[in-house]
Amino acid sequence: MIQGGKSGVAQYVLSLVRGLQRHTKWHEFTLFALEKDLPLFSFAHESMTLVAVSEKYRSAVKNILWHQHRLPRLVRSYRLDVLHVPSYRRLLSRRPCPLVGTIHDLAPFQVPNKYDWKRMFYGRVVVRWLARRQDRIIAVSQNTAKDIETFFHLPKDRIKVIHNGIDHTRFGPAPVEPAKSWVSRRYGLGGRYFLYVARLEHPGKNHIRLIEAFDLFKAGSSSDWQLVFAGDDWHGAEAIHARIAQSPNRKHICSLGFIPDSSMADLYRAADAFVYPSLYEGFGLPPLEAMACGSPVICSTRGSLGEVIGQAALTIDPENVSQMAAQLGKIATDEQTRNRLREAGFAQAAQFDWARTTAETLRVYEQAGSRAAVSHFVRGCETPVGY
Repeated sequence: MIQGGKSGVAQYVLSLVRGLQRHTKWHEFTLFALEKDLPLFSFAHESMTLVAVSEKYRSAVKNILWHQHRLPRLVRSYRLDVLHVPSYRRLLSRRPCPLVGTIHDLAPFQVPNKYDWKRMFYGRVVVRWLARRQDRIIAVSQNTAKDIETFFHLPKDRIKVIHNGIDHTRFGPAPVEPAKSWVSRRYGLGGRYFLYVARLEHPGKNHIRLIEAFDLFKAGSSSDWQLVFAGDDWHGAEAIHARIAQSPNRKHICSLGFIPDSSMADLYRAADAFVYPSLYEGFGLPPLEAMACGSPVICSTRGSLGEVIGQAALTIDPENVSQMAAQLGKIATDEQTRNRLREAGFAQAAQFDWARTTAETLRVYEQAGSRAAVSHFVRGCETPVGY
């Protein structure tokens, strides 16, 4: 699920592991990761036990089988007190110790055709049964918790809402001009641009409607603004690239591909506005990261996004192209609105912090361990391919 560090789940896992390092004086942590992913966790080498999982278990089916059959034996072998699997797609059916699982979203119930029929079946049917086998479920938003209650029929007392955090040492205000200069040299982006950070996934991330809205915005003005996509190709990316090629403004639309963590903050700071038209999110970190870096935000309110952005963004119906175009125009032409959103964004982003997220997650481990003396913990890292 961490996709070589390129996914939202990867950011969750890496940030949580960094946070748990602060608690190694009182607890022992064991991290299972596929061999090629271990370097991503080199920062934890001295403070945690890192266990390499053979690359032969990387494919989706083999990885699921490893979780269901091999991992329970390893849990017993390492005498672990609590097992945490950070994504619903690999939750265990066996219970070698108290189990904690994180559910980021239930998109298969909310977005038609988000995945192929096998993935949709797994997410709708198999995971429903697996979730009931967990002692505690962490939901990353109130919206996700509500979906778990509705679709999985789990009692509220087994669900704990713990919002994701922001790494404020990476994402924060800084002078804009150095960021713009660096982005211009590194990516050839000169002038003003709207930024959208998300993997290129169709239809779920809604890139095509954003392109249509951008075309409307450009047709109604003489603006030199560009539209920039940052994210790896994913399911349906070919449809997004085809729509870019058809756009009369294709010279002003740029797809950068995956952006390494070290570059993200400057990309946000250099953006004149950030737009996030996703059809559904279980949380949605990029709008908060953009806010923390001082970029004014236009955002969908689908799924948990309204909960996350509060009153600090211009909002859109992600299926209303003309409304989206109007909001692009508003933020592009109204400096007062941009300044207001920047200030509101700083305040909103400040409410989310990984230190708080980590501390609350640790309490869930302790609750799951019940009366047992909790001394060992395990992080489960999963395959970058799969459902």
